Amino acid sequence: MYKLFFNLVFQHMDPEKAHHLAFRWIRLAARVPVLRTFVAAVLAPRHKELRTEALGLRMHGPFGLAAGFDKNAVAVDGMAMLGFDHIEIGTVTGEAQPGNPKKRLFRLVPDRALINRMGFNNEGSLAVAARLASRNPVFRTTVGVNIGKTKVVPEAEAVGDYVKSTERLAAFADYLVVNVSSPNTPGLRNLQATEALRPLLTAVREAADRTVRARRVPLLVKIAPDLADDDIDAVADLAVELGLDGIIATNTTIAREGLGLTSDPAIVAETGGLSGAPLKERSLEVLRRLYARVGDRITLVGVGGIENAEDAWRRILAGATLVQGYSAFIYEGPFYARAIHNGLAARLKNSPYATLADAVGADVRKKEAA
Repeated sequence: MYKLFFNLVFQHMDPEKAHHLAFRWIRLAARVPVLRTFVAAVLAPRHKELRTEALGLRMHGPFGLAAGFDKNAVAVDGMAMLGFDHIEIGTVTGEAQPGNPKKRLFRLVPDRALINRMGFNNEGSLAVAARLASRNPVFRTTVGVNIGKTKVVPEAEAVGDYVKSTERLAAFADYLVVNVSSPNTPGLRNLQATEALRPLLTAVREAADRTVRARRVPLLVKIAPDLADDDIDAVADLAVELGLDGIIATNTTIAREGLGLTSDPAIVAETGGLSGAPLKERSLEVLRRLYARVGDRITLVGVGGIENAEDAWRRILAGATLVQGYSAFIYEGPFYARAIHNGLAARLKNSPYATLADAVGADVRKKEAA
């Protein structure tokens, strides 16, 4: 029914307007006790065998919503109602900003992909922190906070901007993500170079520890799939050196490889980050490389082109303790998380692994042992 509705209605709407419409429905449903209880019972079944411990946190399962969908933390309960085991809000910047001019979101339906150049449109760290502080959770879920650089802040002052967001948001984050990999903020990806990344991550770590003394807020970095292999190794080594808690692999890509089914070359030519199915293999390749480098010393999060349970299972075997989705949610609809949970439970049952944790990185370890 969702796919029929998508083909008849959503596909013909401006993608950003369709997003806001669907988002509004989710938020409204989560506000009605009877309705949200019913929806959660249908869409968020719990599988005991999928319970996951990561980043020092206990989660219902390994599958979460990637940053970008709920930029301002306005629908955390709504997304938990739909079955996501963790919700990563943001990207949130130090100051509020409108993002790039519209039109800035494009669908490549035959390729099951999206191109976006949103530009971190969000209400800013102060407003988002206030919203999180006043939140009265309905569902127990893990909330990650993804932070990025305000566009007007010069690259030389980026550290201070990230520290500002950290000081405002860390207390409300189950984990914190430093996003240095979006292609839509000028100069942002330059911060992935280890000489720039080391002082940035060090400053954010210190700010989080200074702000939140009662617990250690896990800190992760999100990287681009477009990094050269040597640079991926360098980030992995830096993460271990600094005692980082995790790496998220990967963000969107500026490459256009993997496309070929879309009938509209004009959309393919749009600038911005490509996400969805065409990103699948490169994201998986980066994940495998990271796991081979860091093993189980830090938590890896696999994201990019995860359309179904098989994709999620492959990421786990490649080294991901947690997996995330976003673009496929647009195409698959509200049963997306449920299908992945059910499929993962079935694959684990039919595998040689006693627990999901046993499966993490199994393919990489086999290859290294061969």
